[in-house]
Amino acid sequence: MHEHDDSLDEEIRRLLARARRIAVLGASARKDRASYRVPAYLARHGYEIVPVNPRYAGDELHGHVVLSSLTEIAQVIDIVDVFRRAGDVAGHLEEILAMRPLPGAVWLQLGIRNDAAARAWKARGITVIQDRCTMIEHQRGLVGGVGAAPE
Repeated sequence: MHEHDDSLDEEIRRLLARARRIAVLGASARKDRASYRVPAYLARHGYEIVPVNPRYAGDELHGHVVLSSLTEIAQVIDIVDVFRRAGDVAGHLEEILAMRPLPGAVWLQLGIRNDAAARAWKARGITVIQDRCTMIEHQRGLVGGVGAAPE
């Protein structure tokens, strides 16, 4: 469990309140995985999900065709939600920096940290959240002051 941090809570609240489109790096079609359940939850709560995973490229997940790379995305991305092992995050550093326009935020899911990549993204003006779950944070009620019922 994370310690309570009012400034981080405010940053998360702003991100989730403003975000409309979330690219999910490492999206899965396996319903038993968080990389399926979390984006499914976010889609049910009004976010447009852009799934990214070369393994499922061309398939449909959460109402959208799965892309093989973040650089294939033509729309503005508010958050890149990363479901990759911590050791794999550095391999996506340049891919994220090559996105046009740059995403507003990179969100590393619960259990995932990469401080070097986070510093590089922040240096380019990208907000970074590490070791937090978008679904859990949304359920905490930080968006609009009303929490969603846990699912």
